Amino acid sequence: PVAHCRAASAAAAPPSELGATQFVEANGRQFFVVCAGGSSSGSPVICMPGAMGTAETDFAPQLKGLAPQHRVVSFDPRGYGKSRPPVRDWPVDFYHRDAEDAHAIMEKLGFPKYSVVGWSDGANAAVILAAKRPEAVQKLVIFGGNSWVSQEDIDSYEATRDVKKNWSKRMLDAHVPVYGDDLQPMWDGFCDAMKGIMSRGGDICQGEAKRLKCPTFVLAGAKDPIVPMFHPEWFAKNIPNARLHTFPDGKHNIHLKYADEFNKLVLDFLAE
Repeated sequence: PVAHCRAASAAAAPPSELGATQFVEANGRQFFVVCAGGSSSGSPVICMPGAMGTAETDFAPQLKGLAPQHRVVSFDPRGYGKSRPPVRDWPVDFYHRDAEDAHAIMEKLGFPKYSVVGWSDGANAAVILAAKRPEAVQKLVIFGGNSWVSQEDIDSYEATRDVKKNWSKRMLDAHVPVYGDDLQPMWDGFCDAMKGIMSRGGDICQGEAKRLKCPTFVLAGAKDPIVPMFHPEWFAKNIPNARLHTFPDGKHNIHLKYADEFNKLVLDFLAE
C-alpha cells in the first residue's frame, strides 16, 4: 500500500481536486481520506483538522503545498464531513479517540512512521497521538491548540455559539455547504463539550505535552481571537523539544491566510 497511499480494503469515495480519495475502515468506522503527493522522499505527513473541520475545508493549501516533498494525508474526523453518518458525539475521551483514529488510518495506508500537523482541536489530538505513539510520530507541528480550557476559552466559545449571528461569512461559507441545518446543533455539542472539560478540571493534554519525545514546532497567530497567546507559549515552554514561531498579524487560520509562508516553515522543519 505504501506506493499508492491506499488501504487494502478502501472503498470508492467522491473525488477531490486536492488528491486521491478513498473511504478507509479504521477503529470500526469509515473515514473519508484524501492523499496527495507522489513518491516523494520526505516522510508521510497526516494533517488533523479542527472542530467541525474536514480535509478539504481545513488543509487545501497543505495538501497542495507540502505534496512536492511529502506524501500528505488528511481526513474527515469521525462524525464530520464525509465521515458521516453517524454525526459527531462528544465522549469524555474524544481527543484520545481522534488520536487513535489518525494512527489507525496511517497504519491502514501502510505508514508505520509519519509526522503530524494538527490545527486547533486537531492540534490537541495531535499532541496526544505523539505522546501515545512515540514509535510512530517522528515530528509534530501544532497551531491553534490549547492544552487546557480556561474560563477565558469558555467565554470565547460561548461568544461564537450562535453560528448565524457570530460566525464570519468565510466560516459560514466553508461549513454550511458541508453541514446545512446540522451545523448549529453540532456546534452546540462542541461548546457543551468544552464546558464539560472545564467542569472536570480543564485539562486536555498537559501531561501528554510534557512527555513528548519528538521535535515539535508550535506556530501561532498573535491576534488569534479563539486561542490566546498564553496557550502556544505554554506548549513551547512545556514540550521538551519545541520551538515557537508567531505570525504578528495572524489570527486562528494562519495556515490558510499565510499559506506559502506557513508551508515553507513547515517544510524546512520537516527537512531538518
